[in-house]
Amino acid sequence: MGDSVGVWGLRGARLPAAYAASGRRALRVTLVAAAGFYAFRYGLDRPVAATYALFTVVALGGLSRIPGTGRQRAAFTARLLPVCWALVALGTCLSVRTWSAVAGMLVIGFTLAFSAVGGPRWAGAAPGLQLLYILPSFPPYDPGSLGDRLLGTTTGLALFVAAEALLFREPAPVPYRERAARAALVAERWAARLATAPAALTDADREEAQEAGQGLRPLNVPDAERPAGPGVRDRALTHTGLAARTLLGRLVQLPAVPGDDTAPDVTAVLRAVARLAGATAACLRTEASPAAGQRQLVAARARLSAVSAGPPAAGGRFPPAVLRCHAAVLEAADAALAMGAAADLAVRGRHATVELPPGRFWYAGVRTPLLWWHRARGHAGRRSVFFQNAVRMALALTAVRLVAGVDTLPHGFWAMLATLTLTRTTLGETWSTIRLAVAGTLAGALVSAGVLILVGSDTAVYAVLLPVWMLGAFTVGPVRGVGWAQGLFTVLVAFVFAQLAQPTWRLAEVRMLDVLVGSAIGAVFGVLAWPRGAHDELRRAAADLLRRAAEIVVATSASVAGGAAASVPSGVPRHRSLERAVVLAESAYAQLQSEPAPFGGGGRGPRPPAVDWQATLIAGHHTLWGSARLLEPPCTPLGAPAAASAGVLGERVAGRMLLVSAALDPGDDTPAATTVLIDPALAGSTDEPPGAPRRYYATAAWLNSLMTDLTRIARPPDRP
Repeated sequence: MGDSVGVWGLRGARLPAAYAASGRRALRVTLVAAAGFYAFRYGLDRPVAATYALFTVVALGGLSRIPGTGRQRAAFTARLLPVCWALVALGTCLSVRTWSAVAGMLVIGFTLAFSAVGGPRWAGAAPGLQLLYILPSFPPYDPGSLGDRLLGTTTGLALFVAAEALLFREPAPVPYRERAARAALVAERWAARLATAPAALTDADREEAQEAGQGLRPLNVPDAERPAGPGVRDRALTHTGLAARTLLGRLVQLPAVPGDDTAPDVTAVLRAVARLAGATAACLRTEASPAAGQRQLVAARARLSAVSAGPPAAGGRFPPAVLRCHAAVLEAADAALAMGAAADLAVRGRHATVELPPGRFWYAGVRTPLLWWHRARGHAGRRSVFFQNAVRMALALTAVRLVAGVDTLPHGFWAMLATLTLTRTTLGETWSTIRLAVAGTLAGALVSAGVLILVGSDTAVYAVLLPVWMLGAFTVGPVRGVGWAQGLFTVLVAFVFAQLAQPTWRLAEVRMLDVLVGSAIGAVFGVLAWPRGAHDELRRAAADLLRRAAEIVVATSASVAGGAAASVPSGVPRHRSLERAVVLAESAYAQLQSEPAPFGGGGRGPRPPAVDWQATLIAGHHTLWGSARLLEPPCTPLGAPAAASAGVLGERVAGRMLLVSAALDPGDDTPAATTVLIDPALAGSTDEPPGAPRRYYATAAWLNSLMTDLTRIARPPDRP
């Protein structure tokens, strides 16, 4: 009973804030939609333009969920005007014949749904854009009215953009650039402290590191501030966050600086890391160039690398503790260099002032259309949740359009709208949504029929009721759920169409029929097309990621053991393959956060327990970065004992990756013999082989960090 009271108390505390936010959005939509509709319907007597002005606002302001502040949404929506024109024109021209309307719905429906690969804003705008194409795809089939349709669309969008930019401004969240700058300043303080004090960082410092790193995790960043687009700046900003998190992790794990002759070179690198971290923060905040700090760190890193690679002046070799410290400091320097270069690229785009490594920043010189093509091609397969969602939605909308065209379904537009708004990524969620929507629509239909019978054809009454009801519908619906939303919207569309044509109570009956047809078709395709959403897909994507990472670990450790970089060209395809696997896993993980927990059985084999999916993604990034760093020249020969140890360590980590992969996705495509590769007591895998150079310790540190990631996967947090 106490738990119930606590939950209801928390929910009650959140409801006023939810209603306030929903009310502000509803008021903007109502003012703009009513202004455009009444101006064209009663002021200029242009009912077609009135319809499109109203539904453009409903599509972009009510159905779409574009993240960001009002000004951010206004800027993005303004750029959608040519897209809206094209959708209205294509829908008008293709609707004259059923076969062309059906083909257009399949192609354009898929394209709009698949545009979610462009980031959260495109994903949020896609449903509204679908509605703008659906609206002209139904009667009246009148290409001659295209001018009025475009006029209404343009007016509605322009009014909506102005309202978003000027009315009820919201406080802006912390931008991702500022988050990365704060993390860079934390790294600056730590690097400077480690350069002057040999003592390790305190527990408070580690908590600060965790907080700064958590602030850069995608799940903790608002959708509007998340750099998820395919362009150069978004990719570079994502790269900046990853590098900042890596640098903080390297500094936390940095061993004490040895008190020998190399100490000045080590502290010089740490001071240069601190200066570059500060310059990176300044670049992100004020667009100052970090090129000077980059050059200083490159020089200091080269000096330490040269000293560490050769024998000490007194003869013999450096002790393992010294080489381990050198390897850790050079890894921190590499992360700082990547962070500075990525930040400069994120701020200046292709006009970056820092010299970029050719492999790591491959996207720097690629044009935006090609980057979009690269992103789309990476998701053009049945293992991408974006592709699955686009196929599911396109097929469902196409089926509704075919039924409406063949059987002349009255007001088939409403059936397609039901399919668009009720189809979910999992069958369970779709069925639950449909049940609530049908109940809400039935209640709304009864209310509509009663009002239509009582009021009759008195359009003045509907004109007065429309804005009041619209405000209530768009305020209450998003907070109370899909049942309330469908019921209130049913009455809303009745009030709209009662002002456009002679109203009868059968309008409510038609609305109910259309919702039933549209939701039934959506449910059918929810059963046929990937009914479990991202839950199973994430398991497969994470397992595939670890399998590909294991290949790179084995190839990289073998190359390091051989003392050559000859395998770098052959490793590039493996790297590209792992990059794509990481992208697919990240998109599935992002969708998983919006889906309810799966119920019931299903899937292949036993389901694993809750998994720290973020650790799996980080393992993929660490594999890519570490492999690229170790395969860069110069390639120091390891010697026989160190080479054997590096090879064994690589096989051990790869074997653990394959075991975790098999646990995540125990399917037929998982090699059954992988358990032979894992043995915690493999002979010859010593941590300090005699005569090992620094490159060996860098390899061992990389492999140990991957083992740490795999351990985190096995010990998931409370929330997956």
